[in-house]
Amino acid sequence: MILYIGNNVKSSNVTVMAQLSQLLRKEGYTVTVSSSKENQFLRLFEMLFSVLKWSKQVDYVLIDTYSTKNFYYAFLVSQLCRVLKLKYIPILHGGKLPTRLKSSPGLAKMIFNHSYINIAPSYYLKEAFEKENFSVKFIPNNIEVCKYELKKRMLFKPNLLFVRSFSKIYNPQLAIQVLQELKKDYPTASLCMVGPEKDGTLQECKELVNKLDLEDSVVFTGKLSKQAWHHLASEYDIFINPTDFDNTPISVIEAMALGLPVVSTNVGGMSYLIKNDIDGLLVEANNVLHMTNAVKSLIETPSKAIKIVEQARVKVEGFDWKEVKKEWLSVLAS
Repeated sequence: MILYIGNNVKSSNVTVMAQLSQLLRKEGYTVTVSSSKENQFLRLFEMLFSVLKWSKQVDYVLIDTYSTKNFYYAFLVSQLCRVLKLKYIPILHGGKLPTRLKSSPGLAKMIFNHSYINIAPSYYLKEAFEKENFSVKFIPNNIEVCKYELKKRMLFKPNLLFVRSFSKIYNPQLAIQVLQELKKDYPTASLCMVGPEKDGTLQECKELVNKLDLEDSVVFTGKLSKQAWHHLASEYDIFINPTDFDNTPISVIEAMALGLPVVSTNVGGMSYLIKNDIDGLLVEANNVLHMTNAVKSLIETPSKAIKIVEQARVKVEGFDWKEVKKEWLSVLAS
């Protein structure tokens, strides 16, 4: 039996957790997930209670581990697992997690030095943890590639798609500023922004759109299901990822699978996911001109965009569950 500890709140972005749980169940594992409580204290209580409740039956405890409040959840759950002598496996997430290793070295050692194994979904996090002398195994975030219909485009219009939660660290305002620059040369340019509110940034984005008179060119959809935004993606031609901090976001991997060329800031683990000018474009963080010029290069040189799309699809096929599950089954069978 596997107990998977993480944020399972319905209104949150739990794509990786939900997907991995479902896929492991298909492989014959019994997987219990905790917690779906919206209140943070109740969520923590349920996480800890779940460990106690299933301690006699569980073989492994998977713990989604991020850099902010969730880091303390992971710490408390991991230490309870130590007391109960349970094998726990932190799954590392978030571009700011390496910073947490330096700001909380003692807590980090208590979590990661005593785990059964630490799993990093990117080489960026793997290298960052190894520099701090933690043992880490790389297992990438996975998708079922067969479920992603590759749209083949011959031309690329200035229609941008952003898929991320509205959080300051993801800098969605930059996407709006890029649109404003694009409209100087492409008056019909548009931007669709998909994702839930996190910290007030969505309202700031709406105010910026109004200030720049872009109301007719920007659509805010709120959070959409995976199927809904995949369907929506066929109406757009370029995927934009303007973040200030990142690891290897699943939305970018999915965009690559769907045939959208990706323009992303070169932060965190993005250079480990995307090779610049090969399977995507990487630009300087928080630089409107650089990102705008990168988008223009795809519009003005469709042959370049087509090659990027083809190479990106080849890359993400390596993230297919048929390949990734071999690594997970090896860990869980050992």
